[in-house]
Amino acid sequence: MFGVADLISLIISAFIILPVVVFLREMGYLIVSYLFGVVKPRITIGSGPRIIKFGMIDIRKYYHMYSWFSYDAIKRKSNFAYICIYAGPILMNLSIALLINFLLANGWMEEYKTFWDRFIFYAFYYVLFDIVPMMTINGKPNNGMIIYEMIRYGKRIDYNTEPFIPSTSEVEEEYREHMMEIKKIEEEREEEK
Repeated sequence: MFGVADLISLIISAFIILPVVVFLREMGYLIVSYLFGVVKPRITIGSGPRIIKFGMIDIRKYYHMYSWFSYDAIKRKSNFAYICIYAGPILMNLSIALLINFLLANGWMEEYKTFWDRFIFYAFYYVLFDIVPMMTINGKPNNGMIIYEMIRYGKRIDYNTEPFIPSTSEVEEEYREHMMEIKKIEEEREEEK
């Protein structure tokens, strides 16, 4: 039966564990892309209006599940570089989940075992859906599909015209345009009142 303790666990999972796992996943892109000379990187967590932006981290108002990594250019372009960049989030979540699992198995962090078990679960969840090659609902490939196509065919063959990773400058421009549209709609609604 679903009780108060389960509700609290659900809230902790949804609003603490998942955002941290998503953030670490996006950091996987960043860490690996630095090895290939990324220019103007940005990690965006959430969607909608910006809450805060500090350095390369952009936190948005609405739920954190929609997050992405962007950059303007990369100095060392190659199929190997793209494979590594798309493997970055998989390796990040996998290594963190295995490390935490190792620590738990050896008696460390026993006091918060339930919390860490959930953390490991969500980290492996993202690994699973990143590593198995598939197309997402919007017709875009997941990381596994991009890696598979790059290894098998030497290029991305998903017929998606969007770049591998969006440009930070383009994302910022789209954000400004979107926010101007929202402001315009809000002003029109105020005039109607």
